[in-house]
Amino acid sequence: MKALKFRDLNAEDRLRLFFEGALDRQPALERELESFLQSLEGCADHWMPDIVEGKRRRKYSRAAVWRALEEERDAFGSIIEFRRTEWPALLLTLALRSSREPPALDISLDVQPLSFFAETKRCGGFVDMVRAWASRYLVTHAWAHSMADDQLSGAPNFGRDDETTRRDGFDKVYEVYWLNVFGPRLVETVGRERMLSTPAHRVEALPNGSILLVTWPTAADIASEEARQAQARALVHLRPELDFDTVMRTLRERSATLAPVTPRYHPDVEPLLTRAVDGFAIGERQRTIAELNAWQPPEPEEWLPADAALPSDVEEPDGVLENYGYLAERLVALLHSSVPSVFKVTPESLTDTDVYFWSEDFPKTRLREVIDAHAVPAVGAYLGEVLVRNLGGQWIPRKKREEAQVRVGNRVWFPFVRAHRYMRSRQSLLDYSLTQLYRVAERHRS
Repeated sequence: MKALKFRDLNAEDRLRLFFEGALDRQPALERELESFLQSLEGCADHWMPDIVEGKRRRKYSRAAVWRALEEERDAFGSIIEFRRTEWPALLLTLALRSSREPPALDISLDVQPLSFFAETKRCGGFVDMVRAWASRYLVTHAWAHSMADDQLSGAPNFGRDDETTRRDGFDKVYEVYWLNVFGPRLVETVGRERMLSTPAHRVEALPNGSILLVTWPTAADIASEEARQAQARALVHLRPELDFDTVMRTLRERSATLAPVTPRYHPDVEPLLTRAVDGFAIGERQRTIAELNAWQPPEPEEWLPADAALPSDVEEPDGVLENYGYLAERLVALLHSSVPSVFKVTPESLTDTDVYFWSEDFPKTRLREVIDAHAVPAVGAYLGEVLVRNLGGQWIPRKKREEAQVRVGNRVWFPFVRAHRYMRSRQSLLDYSLTQLYRVAERHRS
């Protein structure tokens, strides 16, 4: 059984749920989890998990859940995961915190894509599931919302420092999400009658004193004008000191940031940017695409006309070429686990290498002296080998490594110079990408 992973899919927004509920102090496990599992199985529609993961992966069943929880049990509790093998993708993490007082049941749930929740009936089933959980497990605050929009909301700090956030948590209504469960303390802070009179799609008092609030019938269109107005009306009602127009302006700005932008990248770096943009938070991704559409990489300068090439000045060129090969193999040794294509020495492996170094922020996260002494020579030699093997290039060895060239058609290229510029910063990995130099060299090989 192979579980779907979010990274294996096109990067899309998700519906995200966070739920922290209290358990009985002396819980009988099966009794305590009966409501959780029964509501999940009854309401999950077409996103029901079919895999349970503890120490090993099993097909979903109640028995598999008990086994996984027992396998993962330690002094602090148990944490297991639920996934799916088919679209839509799911990650549901269930954590039993037996060391807390009172014991807690923490649930985090992501379903991708958010567009899966465009139907009123499906969203109603999701709400019914959360309602059942919140009726059984008392919460301070639980919510479900677009992951991308939540990333733009200022959560979880909402302008506070980390220490204050950890101490106070969600101690007042900082934000109104698509789905909200306010525990008794929050209800008391706002006022029960005020909260029950909130203008929203669904407002319901739960038996344990909590209040369920849903701003809009469907989760998928939370960024629409109508849904934003509903969100703003609810927030301003619960926080009368806020101004509706100001709240709406902020929400519209968030919607504009989330609006889809068609990628129109520079063709020489298109394969690199298409993948590099996945490294940004989904909430920032469309803005980043717009910025990268406007960005133009500098034209490569690490070349001379072939008739101006520096002649070889080494007495034993075969030995120097062997050293270049050895250096290229050092890059293979460094990256082979994370970038398997590096064995192939192809244009595609250059792009994979670019993506790896960029996602790792390699120039910042490694010691500068190690980068200059080891990574730069390895990258330069590997780039030269790709030019030789794929474009019919020819090394022109030199005593000074930075003067070594690869002749391709009517130009000679300086791969070690490119590698030095490349490894200066995260931005330089884009400005001086291996992908771009290869594509330009390919155009000028005849």
